[in-house]
Amino acid sequence: MENSIMLLCDIGNTTCHFFDGNSDYREDAKLFDPSSVKDEVFYICVNPHIKEVLKSLENWVDLSAYVDISNYYETMGIDRIAACEAIENGVIVDAGSAITVDIVKKGKFEGGFIYPGIKAMGECYKNISSVLAYSFNFEVDLGKMPKNSCDAISYGYLKLLSSEVKSYDMDIYLTGGDAPKFAKIFPDAFVDEMLIFKGMKNIMKKVGIC
Repeated sequence: MENSIMLLCDIGNTTCHFFDGNSDYREDAKLFDPSSVKDEVFYICVNPHIKEVLKSLENWVDLSAYVDISNYYETMGIDRIAACEAIENGVIVDAGSAITVDIVKKGKFEGGFIYPGIKAMGECYKNISSVLAYSFNFEVDLGKMPKNSCDAISYGYLKLLSSEVKSYDMDIYLTGGDAPKFAKIFPDAFVDEMLIFKGMKNIMKKVGIC
């Protein structure tokens, strides 16, 4: 392992996020050909199509096989599990296609919930009425009731999430593609795009892979 590149890959529904130990990069999940990678890759995957393709590629190692699922629950996404494996205490907000919020205390998963992502929630309002097709205002004042439609929608979406996450009175860890946007409503949070990779490394250490 010391003489070769050890690639980590977090495969989502839209993006394949790679980390080579020094830098990270992304590939479009719809266009990426996994067989083009010849190095050994340790991966997690929530994309059913790509996961099926990877079964025939011996150099791609599925880390979900090394997770003690008894610490979590059977249908929990491996991306959420990896994020939880990265920290000892805190609230993890993974802002991607969906927003997942998970609680970890003393290294133990305490539970979590799933919230619609920005695009999904925006489509929801748009489907109700075209006059509600606003972009979310992450600068909205969550301390007072809004007096315009854009802020009313933004407040309804962000206030509930903000109040729930902050109610645990723990360190907040933000990750995922939309993490910088949510940092505006969680200004004291730790923004860490490498969080899932850190969790993947911890999974590997536990089973002696690295």
